[in-house]
Amino acid sequence: MVMDWNQYHKEIGGRVGELGKLSPDTLRGYQTLSAANSKTTKLGEKTRQLISLAVAVTTRCDGCIVFHTDAALKAGATKEEISEALGVAVSMNAGAALIYSARVLDAVEAKAAAAHGD
Repeated sequence: MVMDWNQYHKEIGGRVGELGKLSPDTLRGYQTLSAANSKTTKLGEKTRQLISLAVAVTTRCDGCIVFHTDAALKAGATKEEISEALGVAVSMNAGAALIYSARVLDAVEAKAAAAHGD
């Protein structure tokens, strides 16, 4: 195993709790954002957690991974469903790198033109 995810879950939860004591408005603000639309049934909790896992991967957030893995499993997500959501994350990250590579080329052309007075 890459890391002890259960121990990490406990440790990161404690640190987030500590941050909440030091900066309660920050934690309340996050909790408000996190709860946004959670009361609707349009997507359902399992789909919300699968999306959260895909986003956690693309943002490289271990804390997000551990919390949303737990929540996805509790919402009934299977390993296969989680794997499919991760496949979407992989394709988006590669796609994002492709699109942003095109932006770099655009920036190179703009900077080169500016350097030559074009």
